[in-house]
Amino acid sequence: MWIGWIEFDVLLGDVQSLKQKRSVVRPLIAEVRRRFQLSVAEVGHLDLHRRSLVGVAVVSSTSQHAVEVLDEVERFVADRPEIELLSARRRLVSSSDDD
Repeated sequence: MWIGWIEFDVLLGDVQSLKQKRSVVRPLIAEVRRRFQLSVAEVGHLDLHRRSLVGVAVVSSTSQHAVEVLDEVERFVADRPEIELLSARRRLVSSSDDD
């Protein structure tokens, strides 16, 4: 089993409040969840109104499939006009990896 995750650090456009932030971040999370059937959540920068850290996780039987899915999600997020993708950090581990 392969587990992959990616964290997106995003800058939101003309957002002046946490309420406006939610109106941008919630649809992004919902669309990633709907389109890719993955676990996704806002995981950081919760108190900042122009920044968000969004995490996405995938479980797959092969590393190649996990990487392909994470690549697709990254392209999808990067292409969203309402946000600027500042960075994307990812990790891929096998359930048989010894720490």
